[in-house]
Amino acid sequence: MGIFSRMRDIISSNINAMLDKAEDPEKLVRLMIQEMEDTLVEIKASCAGTIANRKKMERFLEEAKDRATGWAEKARTAVNRGFEDLAREALCQKRRFMERSQSLEQELDKCQTLIECYQNDMMRIEEKLAAAREKQRLLIQRHIHAQTHKRAEEEIRRLDTSDAFVRFEKFETRIDRMEADADLVNFGRKPTLEEQFSKIETDDEIERELAQLKSTGTKKEPKADA
Repeated sequence: MGIFSRMRDIISSNINAMLDKAEDPEKLVRLMIQEMEDTLVEIKASCAGTIANRKKMERFLEEAKDRATGWAEKARTAVNRGFEDLAREALCQKRRFMERSQSLEQELDKCQTLIECYQNDMMRIEEKLAAAREKQRLLIQRHIHAQTHKRAEEEIRRLDTSDAFVRFEKFETRIDRMEADADLVNFGRKPTLEEQFSKIETDDEIERELAQLKSTGTKKEPKADA
């Protein structure tokens, strides 16, 4: 199982625990991103260490091959000079370093496979991180909207269930009463002498204008020539 798979299991476990506790969704998303970022750092550190180990093994392999080649030359020299026992010893050393080279090559293959696994995990988690950050942005916006809407609904429900509107209606009734009282202030009051003369003068003026209109209307207009 890859490191990314193990990381995913850890994150899922923590997230499920938070969901069971009904944690703040923004906090939940931040935790998810933080977990992935921390895991990505660990994977990169492990990958860097493995790459450094591969380079060291490559040096060991090169050294082992050089040593095997050197012992092969010594064995050839010993044979040419008639020292068969030394040639055998040299060939044994050559075999030892050849076996060492083969072992190092196998270790290098495993090391390369592990590096590729790390690199694949890093690519996958970086993609997940990008998606999580985008989801974080959208979820935060939705969370803010949901909180605002919730407060608005709570305020509406509070007003519906309170006596605020009852007080408004009472206040409106008082204003209606005040307006009615104002209209009744002069109701039934006799006009003053000045007001009566003013009304007579106004009526006389209207009568004069009316008579003038009648006089104008009764005048016959001249007939047009045939």
